[in-house]
Amino acid sequence: MEAEPRIQPLSSTESLCPVCLRRLQAAREQQGDTVYLVKRCGEHGTTRTSIWRGPIPFSSWLRPKNPSSPRQALTEIRDGCPFDCGLCPGHGQHTCTALLEITGRCNLRCPVCFADAGESDADPSLAQIGGWYDRVMAASGPCNIQLSGGEPTMRPDLGRIVRLGRDKGFDFIQLNTNGLLLAERPQLAGELRQAGLASVFLQFDGLSAATHLALRGRDLRADKESAIRRCVEAGLAVVLVPTLVPGINTGEIGAIIEYGLGFAPTVRGVHFQPISYFGRYPQPPADADRLTLPEVLSLIEAQTAGAVRVEHFAPPACEHALCSFHGNFLIDGQGRLAPLGQPPACCSTGEAQACLPSALEGREKSVRYTARQWSLPMAEPACACNGEPAVPKDDFDRFLARARTHTFSLSAMAFQDVWNIDLERLRGCCIHVVSPAGRLVPFCAYNLTSNLGRPLHRRARAA
Repeated sequence: MEAEPRIQPLSSTESLCPVCLRRLQAAREQQGDTVYLVKRCGEHGTTRTSIWRGPIPFSSWLRPKNPSSPRQALTEIRDGCPFDCGLCPGHGQHTCTALLEITGRCNLRCPVCFADAGESDADPSLAQIGGWYDRVMAASGPCNIQLSGGEPTMRPDLGRIVRLGRDKGFDFIQLNTNGLLLAERPQLAGELRQAGLASVFLQFDGLSAATHLALRGRDLRADKESAIRRCVEAGLAVVLVPTLVPGINTGEIGAIIEYGLGFAPTVRGVHFQPISYFGRYPQPPADADRLTLPEVLSLIEAQTAGAVRVEHFAPPACEHALCSFHGNFLIDGQGRLAPLGQPPACCSTGEAQACLPSALEGREKSVRYTARQWSLPMAEPACACNGEPAVPKDDFDRFLARARTHTFSLSAMAFQDVWNIDLERLRGCCIHVVSPAGRLVPFCAYNLTSNLGRPLHRRARAA
């Protein structure tokens, strides 16, 4: 049976008009196990997009919190959300991770790319990047930094950029990379580690040639493994980051987790990203082209034969609850995952406002957790008597020693595109891209493109 049209009419009009965007929170409707975001516009008709499918009750996942405005707003409220991002005084969360795009150049031309990377103007100067670091510190204080692009390893001064960030007071700096140059240049990982880089956020879509060809246009399996091995040699932590696309690599989730465990403790976890349709993507999505968070959780449970279960995961403490999930695990001596702790209880929407956690409190916890889990653990402290690592005395000591080095995180982030963007979620965003002008823009708003490819906050590329 033909799928029901989700935008009526769409035709040649763009679903990125101010009227549409201001009505994005029109309604959430539930039918069975599926929740839809429904938006209505007199000019463009009705949009009905699935945002939650699967066995987890939608209401059970919500985690309300008291918003906390940015320490220093960099734009005024004038046209309303999402047009005034910068951050404006109406934003409800501080920066947890600031993403700096240090180049638009890339050595791949992936069919799927949120940044539509590959061609760009000249790279920003070191002085301009230093100004971005200063703006982030002024607006939100110390936070985690991710260097992105384009492909940031194409900059020969990448080590200087990392060192500059450390000198500016940012303790956790992560590299968002496809890993090709890490694989090709044997010394690069070590040089970046010496400069102060803590972690590599490695694009890693699967273990089959077909997956790499579909999403990246090339079979990159050998390059990815070589990049990981370079990081092992350099003592540089790695997080595997698969873009999940229905019908392409959703059957490889368990295999990706198992592969990552084989490189622990260098590989600190897997961070899944269900595909979002902004930037560059093959075609406009139907609901069957989407993958929601509860579906990813169900696939993890099924493909780990129940060793990792849905109840081992929790909504985020920092960003909006509908944006992500996370779970922390201990790798036992047989290479199996055991959950560490239970997800924390949270207040329901009907309880007193005073009992709600603050957005700022969640941000502080998230910054500390991410920096700790996605970095390599420090060496075991030496015994004062002989300078050698202390020998565990009992089972509890052995557990603590193992927990220092062999924790593993599983998480996912569901980004928003023009069809499913929700302003309530956007105002709770804690991942902010630093624009060329030095504004801090929520990640999904910065990358948002209309159904015809027109960007909202990014500068439009020449045709």
